[in-house]
Amino acid sequence: MNSASISSTDFRAFSNLPSRRTAYLAHRRVAETLPQSASSLPERVGSSSSKAGRKTSIRYTVSASYGDKESGSVNSNEYTSPAKALRKLLESPGVHQGPACFDALSAKLVERAGFDFCFTTGFGISAARLGLPDAGLISYGEMVAQGQEITQAVSIPVIGDGDNGYGNAMNVKRTVKGYIRAGFGGIILEDQVSPKACGHTRGRKVVSREEAIMRIKAAVDARKESGSDIVIVARTDARQAVSFKEALWRARALADAGADVLFIDALASKEEMKAFCDVYPLVPKLANMLEGGGKTPIFTPIELEELGYKLVAYPLSLIGVSIGAMQDALSAIKGGRIPSPGSMPSFEELKEILGFNTYYEEEKCYATTSSQLPSRKGDFSSNSNEYGVQPGIQADREQRSQIPDNPVEVLIPEVYDKFSGEGKKGNFSTAWSRKLRVKITGKDGFEKLDIRIPAGFLEGITNIVPALVGVNIKSLLDEATLEEGGKQLLDFQDTMGDRIQVILE
Repeated sequence: MNSASISSTDFRAFSNLPSRRTAYLAHRRVAETLPQSASSLPERVGSSSSKAGRKTSIRYTVSASYGDKESGSVNSNEYTSPAKALRKLLESPGVHQGPACFDALSAKLVERAGFDFCFTTGFGISAARLGLPDAGLISYGEMVAQGQEITQAVSIPVIGDGDNGYGNAMNVKRTVKGYIRAGFGGIILEDQVSPKACGHTRGRKVVSREEAIMRIKAAVDARKESGSDIVIVARTDARQAVSFKEALWRARALADAGADVLFIDALASKEEMKAFCDVYPLVPKLANMLEGGGKTPIFTPIELEELGYKLVAYPLSLIGVSIGAMQDALSAIKGGRIPSPGSMPSFEELKEILGFNTYYEEEKCYATTSSQLPSRKGDFSSNSNEYGVQPGIQADREQRSQIPDNPVEVLIPEVYDKFSGEGKKGNFSTAWSRKLRVKITGKDGFEKLDIRIPAGFLEGITNIVPALVGVNIKSLLDEATLEEGGKQLLDFQDTMGDRIQVILE
């Protein structure tokens, strides 16, 4: 009995095994210690050797490593690529459920709910992004852009819906490389023609056997050229387009071409699902539990595991309930009501889900004195947040406690030196006692901003009104501080067409 060690970090050298499925758990790569007799291995482990005429048994010692660590001693603080995280999940026992998301928020909710991975759904993305059916209308660029927003929003691996690769084998290579750059851990590629049709719907047609195989080979080559380990999920729609027998043949061929996971869409019975799982049992299978009345019967995760499935997709749950909830809310609003409290999260819960509290905590690490002072005074009376001012919010007790009793102490040195020479207060105390009124009126005539700040504190004004960058307001104050009453210092239009007025009151 031969023995070889298999690593997950270098897994493609042993491609002379036709099936490359013998030791799936180690990702199809044998270490350099493989015995020289490996090249004469039979086509399937346990099958009859055409040369020896007898059964040959091969045993592999699996040593799945991640980075420079063995899988049993992975440092949780070290970065693990989405593909490696997904492969580790495939190696772990049990069946794994993956709801399908359609945007960054739905992906966040999947992760918050405790799922280890998720899918993207072409059905949901086409609906949410375009408001159109999943009928080949959405493009590669739109799918990969949406996918990148999704992968950046979560830390769990995401399997992306790559449709039919958006063209021939060369298009498939571009699609795979684009999905790798977008941060996907896996990609689903199907054998439908263009334009494709949504699963479980009418009108599905598949490409020839040869073209279907070449798509997966192109995907494998793209993965190798990118230095990635993205998981390739091969999907065939031949069950509805041709026959169940044809779907099984294609599943075997796609596995031999290098697919990591197999998926036959729209299987019609438990018997068909079991027969599919019996094809190359060591190759993980994906079950599609189409909610709401698809062609495939719905089973529990335990039942699916017993059939032989490893991954389970729920493609419509999130987009479906979202549509239903929005319809209910709109009906309530149209009827003069607001949605009932139990039908939606509270505002505080929404802020927590979206990360406001985390943002506020992290923001404290970068707080500066100048950026905090305006909000501490609590003297702004803005009608708009467009310029970064929150109306009607008073500084809290902790902030107010940090404000010095003598305001002269917080003035920038330039201003202090200007007015306090020769040991006299001069005109500076007068400037401090007055206020600058900054008023912005939009070109439509509506007021956008109306705030008042101490005239002696000018450092933060450009943070509020960027159009004042480069304007020497201090020199204008030199001439205006001795005048009684108010005086308009500035009155101009910015590049946006807004009227900006600065008045000394």
